[in-house]
Amino acid sequence: MTTVTSSSVEIGPSGLVVDGEEKVLLCASLFSFRLPREEWAARLAQVRATGYDAVDVYVPWNFHELEPGRWDFTGRRDVGTFLDLAHEAGLLVVARPGPYICSEWDGGALPAWLTLEPGLRLRQAEPRYLEHVREWFEQVLPVLAARQHGRGGSVVAVQLENELDFFDCDDRAGYVGALADLARGHGITVPLVACAGQGDLVGATGGVDGVVPAFNFYPDDRSPHVEAEVRRYAELVAGRGEPLLVTETNRRHVTLRRLLVSGATLLAPYLQASGFDLGYTPSVGNWGEPGSFMTHDYDFGGFLSPTGVARPEVAQGRVLAAVARTLGPALARAVPRPASHAYATDAPTSVSPSLLELHGGGTLLGVPNLGESWATATVPVGGGRADVEVPLPPESCLLVLRDLPLDALGAAGTLRLSTADLVGAGPDGLELASCGAAVVVLEAPHGETTVVELAAPGPGAPVRQVARAGDERWDLVLRHPEDVPGPVGADVALVGNDTADADPFEDTTVPASEVVGAVRLAAPTRRGGGERYDLPPASEEVGVHRGRTHYAADVAGAAELVIEGAGDMVDLALDGVALPTLARFGAAVVVPTGGAGHLEATVETWGHANFDDARLPGLRAGSLRGLGRVWSVVARDDVSALWSVTAGEQQAGDPAPLRTLGGWSSTRVGRPVTYRRPLPVDGAHHHVLRLDGVPGSVDVLVDGARRTVVAEDPWLHLAPGEGAHVEVTLPHAPGALGGAELLRLAPVRGWQVEPQPDTAILDLAARPAEGVEVGLPLDLEPGDEAWLDVPLPAGGRSLWFAGTQVRVSAFAHGELLGRVWLGDPAAPRFSGGRPTRLWLPAAWNDGGLRLLVRATAGPDRPRLARLRTVATQE
Repeated sequence: MTTVTSSSVEIGPSGLVVDGEEKVLLCASLFSFRLPREEWAARLAQVRATGYDAVDVYVPWNFHELEPGRWDFTGRRDVGTFLDLAHEAGLLVVARPGPYICSEWDGGALPAWLTLEPGLRLRQAEPRYLEHVREWFEQVLPVLAARQHGRGGSVVAVQLENELDFFDCDDRAGYVGALADLARGHGITVPLVACAGQGDLVGATGGVDGVVPAFNFYPDDRSPHVEAEVRRYAELVAGRGEPLLVTETNRRHVTLRRLLVSGATLLAPYLQASGFDLGYTPSVGNWGEPGSFMTHDYDFGGFLSPTGVARPEVAQGRVLAAVARTLGPALARAVPRPASHAYATDAPTSVSPSLLELHGGGTLLGVPNLGESWATATVPVGGGRADVEVPLPPESCLLVLRDLPLDALGAAGTLRLSTADLVGAGPDGLELASCGAAVVVLEAPHGETTVVELAAPGPGAPVRQVARAGDERWDLVLRHPEDVPGPVGADVALVGNDTADADPFEDTTVPASEVVGAVRLAAPTRRGGGERYDLPPASEEVGVHRGRTHYAADVAGAAELVIEGAGDMVDLALDGVALPTLARFGAAVVVPTGGAGHLEATVETWGHANFDDARLPGLRAGSLRGLGRVWSVVARDDVSALWSVTAGEQQAGDPAPLRTLGGWSSTRVGRPVTYRRPLPVDGAHHHVLRLDGVPGSVDVLVDGARRTVVAEDPWLHLAPGEGAHVEVTLPHAPGALGGAELLRLAPVRGWQVEPQPDTAILDLAARPAEGVEVGLPLDLEPGDEAWLDVPLPAGGRSLWFAGTQVRVSAFAHGELLGRVWLGDPAAPRFSGGRPTRLWLPAAWNDGGLRLLVRATAGPDRPRLARLRTVATQE
């Protein structure tokens, strides 16, 4: 058995035990770096008022190391103060300092400059990388250590790394072991945990002694297999003497209930409290087709909106938290088992329901309704009594409690059956919660029983009834879930009727203020100048870790250009004529010049990859930003034909036939076929081989070295001397590929490069300037940029934008609030929250907003059409 302890915190079979108290813990994600400092205390109080016990808190490395060696833990970056406020709010803290956090945050929190060091490998037991991690841990771990539980703070666990089992780490034990040694060396005595993103606990922990595995579990909320999957992991860790800690999961409490009855003792739905990616901090991620930009509005539908609006799930959270408080150690020490045939229902439900055998007696059964309509469940009562039918609300999980001795709760007798949630108990009776009718069966100490049927309560209209059996009396109160109070002392009002969550362009009933005019400023959008480079450097090489980099070069004489590895938003102009924006996550692209002689490019970093997706260069972990490599095309060769074929059993004789690439025909579909040919490379130039129609991905051997080409970027770069012999292996399917072409390249040299990091843009955004009044809609020409000053009403405001072919950056209070990209077919998919909404917190509203508007080229006229603002509840 693994038991990890500090003086007051331990992880044992019943879960995370603080000061000897065993209970199931509910933990909400709440991230200080996604909120203004002025909002921290209020948002923490809201979470505590829901009844949740804890918050998990990422600490992003690159939010604190702004550039190599420049650290900042002040103002909005003062994580120590945030942790102190969490302690004052009565919340435990699971601290997650990485070094990698994912979190759909810029680069997963790994600083953008790390991979500028040749050969440095991220998330490995590699000396140079670990030296950088050591410097980060030297900064952050003392902040956490000083705020551990038992030392005047509330940090009860520290998570090392994040979902390492998704990543190809060569020496997991060496890497996680090094992180654990650093943590212990800096005085971390609370338990260390490591979460598995896809269930590989050794892949996440490295099997390191003293690092407890936890699981991130994101099922389909309507999957009928959730219970069986969760029980499997509960059994796996129980065999090691460890609890099932679910460090991330879905936010719906119907799913959390299913996890609870299947054995989880820590329930930590991810992003239960939403926020905003303020500044240049969203990531580019792997949630699109294949990539996407994460929105500044960081919201997955948790019980608190990004602006702090309480959503209906708050009531469900309070009920589940009250159940966990009431049952206490009996629930934490419970053992899950399958419960086939434990009930009957006409609703879509679990294929293998779960039941908890409570410590000290009694059981807790989960009865899910996975459908969208009300249904009923038939539940046996036992003791020779008739079965009862109970209503099942849509998308719910009824928790049926049986045979619970009440003496441990201060009441007399036994609760033989309750189809309502037990949210409180004491000498006077029982407090229950349900939005439908309920049945309660009570048994007195001498065996007399009573069956009580309780009508459905309404909001603000509890149902009260006295139950008697023998000499015993119980006062029963059945409350609607909306009326279940939070924990004692957490009396913050959670009001959920704010309209700031609604898009005022879609819902015209939302009270919104229309911005009809602005001041267009006579102010520059960049300083100009820069330095000369032979080849275009990466943005990070010129100090742009977030922000923009501007490039210019002479391309006279080049009919076509090939751009490889450009990211994220590339605005090109040829002889001053704007081209459609490129946002292709580094995929190669051919750009005809049309005889132009001068190329200009502005490359803005939306963010760095938060995952490691091999399909596109810009989605690889540690991939750099900027213009990438720019080549002129000096020759083209069609190499679709004359490929010799080796098809194994599909091929009867020798020599190998000659076919077009992908053109071998056989009935043996899906079997691997290899196509070979020499390419007409000259040994002096760079070349790219384009394989059109790649089916997913194909293996390519270049002079014996293995490469992979994917459908999203079907280009294979060949350095001088490479490509004399190429082999392409792909599964056979009828029909040839779309063709193969070899392009001979020459580098475009002589670049003027102007770095414009985020600090430089913020400086320009803060400068006073004169201007002229303009109205909205505002029309622009492709390639134009303009500063606008917009007056706003006082208070917190949701900002909703509409337009075509424009990108808008919004600034206030010395901060970038965020960016929107409107009506442009060149834009990628946006993930996370609402791509056209930004937020101006009340504390940052000085009466106006400054916008930087860039017009993009495309099928429509660039136009900032409308801006509506909606008051937020703060």
